[in-house]
Amino acid sequence: MMSSRKPVTIPVKPWFRDHCFNGKVILPAVEIMEILASAVQVIRPDIHPRMLSNASFLKFLEIPEETTELSALIDYNEGDKGEICIRLLSRIHFKKITRIKEHAQVSFLTRLQETTGRTATDQFPSSPPSNSIAAERIYQELVPFGPAYHTLTGRLHLSDKGAWGYLQAPLLAEEKQIEKTLGSPFPLDGAMHAACVFGQCVVDFVPFPVGFSKRTIHNPTRAGKQYKTKIVPVSHSRDELVFDLSIFDAAGTLCETVKGLRMRDVSRGQIVPPDWLKGTLKNNDFATTTKQ
Repeated sequence: MMSSRKPVTIPVKPWFRDHCFNGKVILPAVEIMEILASAVQVIRPDIHPRMLSNASFLKFLEIPEETTELSALIDYNEGDKGEICIRLLSRIHFKKITRIKEHAQVSFLTRLQETTGRTATDQFPSSPPSNSIAAERIYQELVPFGPAYHTLTGRLHLSDKGAWGYLQAPLLAEEKQIEKTLGSPFPLDGAMHAACVFGQCVVDFVPFPVGFSKRTIHNPTRAGKQYKTKIVPVSHSRDELVFDLSIFDAAGTLCETVKGLRMRDVSRGQIVPPDWLKGTLKNNDFATTTKQ
């Protein structure tokens, strides 16, 4: 089994400042996945970077004010089946000792499974939604990120079966010439915003992504393009929600899926949903039938 560790420098992009949690700027999980995917291409060119599994986002990597770059570590291990488990670490310096903090880990598989694109009929439910919320209100009250991460557009539609709506990948000046390994990070970030909103309708905490079982990128999303997303709730326990996410392009072609997205209360009860969300889902079968 191969194992190694090497330093990595992470440039702090201006739009990262719009990604905040509880008053602190944090490196987005979607950017962490891009960093790890880029690293794995150098380590093992035969690994397919667009099939990710067993992801965990363990500790926030905070971005201090006026910081232009972050120093971190990439740690990787080769599994028995040729997959690579890669972790993002940082050093925490104390007066006499230095400790290592693990922020995230993802496994990359050796090949992309064959899949077929879904048609437009698979995107949104045929039944009408129980309710809908304007994207402007979502970013004012439910997902208070800055404008660079206002990826949901129009209205997010909600029912006990899930949520669905539209995403706009921004065309940022510094990204025009950049072709990211995993595509634009913003559509998936916006899809997770939709899951967060649905979660706030059924639990008394604000759910934040902490990992997933599998992410498969069939057609990478691109800056400046519009997409559609569908959020399907899978299970609900006292402290965790699990969802499946899908992202489609404007023609109805499946771009990517996330299976088993796990979301939890990372604020330890300090941040709670607003009262007006109660009763948003008229028939909240998900909360009543899957709660454990």
